[in-house]
Amino acid sequence: MNDQFLDAPVAAPDDLTPEERARIAPYVTNTTGSVFALVNLPEAVKGALFARYSRSAKSLRRILLEEFLPPQDLGAPAGEGPGAERAEAFFQRVLADYGDDSVAQLGAAHIAVEGASNILTKILQWGRLASYLEQSTRYIAYDDRPAGQFRYHRPSAVIAHAELGPDYVATLDDVFETYAELIPLLVAHLDAFVRSDGAVPDVARTRAIRARALDGLRGLLPAATRSNVGIFASGQAFEAMLVRMLAHPLPEARDCAALMLSELRQVIPAFLTRVDRPDRGAVHGAYLGEIARAARDLANAIIEPGTGEPGVSVRLLEFDPSGEARVLSHALWAGGTSSLADVTNQVARLSTEQVAGHLATIAGERRDRRHRPGRALEATTYTFEVVCDYGAYRDLQRHRLLSLQAQPLTPALGYDVPDDVAAAGLAERYVTVQERCAALYRALDAQIPEAAAYAVTMAHRIRFTMVMNAREAMHLIELRSQPQGHESYRHVAQAMHREIAEVAGHNAIAAMMRFVDHTGAGGGRMDAEARLERRRRDAALQSPPS
Repeated sequence: MNDQFLDAPVAAPDDLTPEERARIAPYVTNTTGSVFALVNLPEAVKGALFARYSRSAKSLRRILLEEFLPPQDLGAPAGEGPGAERAEAFFQRVLADYGDDSVAQLGAAHIAVEGASNILTKILQWGRLASYLEQSTRYIAYDDRPAGQFRYHRPSAVIAHAELGPDYVATLDDVFETYAELIPLLVAHLDAFVRSDGAVPDVARTRAIRARALDGLRGLLPAATRSNVGIFASGQAFEAMLVRMLAHPLPEARDCAALMLSELRQVIPAFLTRVDRPDRGAVHGAYLGEIARAARDLANAIIEPGTGEPGVSVRLLEFDPSGEARVLSHALWAGGTSSLADVTNQVARLSTEQVAGHLATIAGERRDRRHRPGRALEATTYTFEVVCDYGAYRDLQRHRLLSLQAQPLTPALGYDVPDDVAAAGLAERYVTVQERCAALYRALDAQIPEAAAYAVTMAHRIRFTMVMNAREAMHLIELRSQPQGHESYRHVAQAMHREIAEVAGHNAIAAMMRFVDHTGAGGGRMDAEARLERRRRDAALQSPPS
């Protein structure tokens, strides 16, 4: 890697031969770096590549070579040939199974960032106006050692430190070794514990057990853990992202932004001319850095430190007591010709029961959680303060149509030991990892504070706020409460639903969220895998013989 970018993401070796690199060269902006863009490919192929990317441990180049450019396509363009046909088939399979400034919006690009730390992934995904897919910690085990090294980021300032460098590497190596050793132990425990019956095919049961084990152990992974991120965005969205990242205090973010800008200028150069101009992007980035420092300094000066919550918490801090009437008023206004003031005054004369009945009518017969009422639900908002583990935060932070702010990631709010881990007799080793990482955090924070968060595990809690309207709340709560989801964010979604009904008193809006699942852990993952197998079997039976 260029020494100019010591903290840039480092991709795992993909072992492509010179001949293989020559084959993919027409379709990527570079064949060796950790950041590259896709070119000369149909949109279907690019989209399918990124969809496949999120559930594969392979590099994007390897997936492109093995799954979209097979040997028989040698010399044939990928644009209209079999590669496009395979992409369409891939989409069908995925859908069946799993169910002025404005000018800059007209140019778009796909870009891959490989080997990004989990701190960097959240920085990349902060913007609302882009599409992201990230390598999953729920389906992929991080127990391999590409080129003899576990997959975690090594900040140059830390590695160069005579004392902290060796301590950092030794601690995180031990963390990953523990993670790798505990996976088969937890899988064996769950294999003996989880039911086995004829309703669930063996292959589905095996997948469900392994995924549940990875769920239980992901709290061991530090925030330094490397991941792959696929991004599709307009030139406008990339400009905002890069300006923000180039001004970020984290060296990894700045180095990554410089590499992204270089690659994107090979694809959509006209839309990124302002990013590093001294009078445009540079001064904008400087402003962002100034206000961030000002807010931090002001908080330290006038706010007394509070006490941390003893555990996970979800609190509804702000809401509109007349929110249900506001939603109904906006819904009725859109269907008529009266002014909003007139409609609001008339709705104010209705009883609580009448408002609830009318809201039920407006919601209609929702046959699927994707069937959501219109924008009238956006007329009322909720402000939640959440304390949960960093792993769950990573999933919840992906929701774009809300306003999210988070406090710094530290080990100060503690952690929980997952029930499955405790039941398997692995709690002591789990706790040892958490305490070692907390100690490493404190050592880093004292001398290289910008790198300290890399040592915090996904089990440690973080405090953040989410401000969302009722329509986004319906989407988030119903999606994140599903039985196949991770228990950490399921608890958050379920608690949000209760807060809306019990604290805000918005029982009618809560009732509209009819696909919220309040069940316990149970066999949600197993049931989901069983349904997937049934759909695959049914699709195979319906397919005509070749």
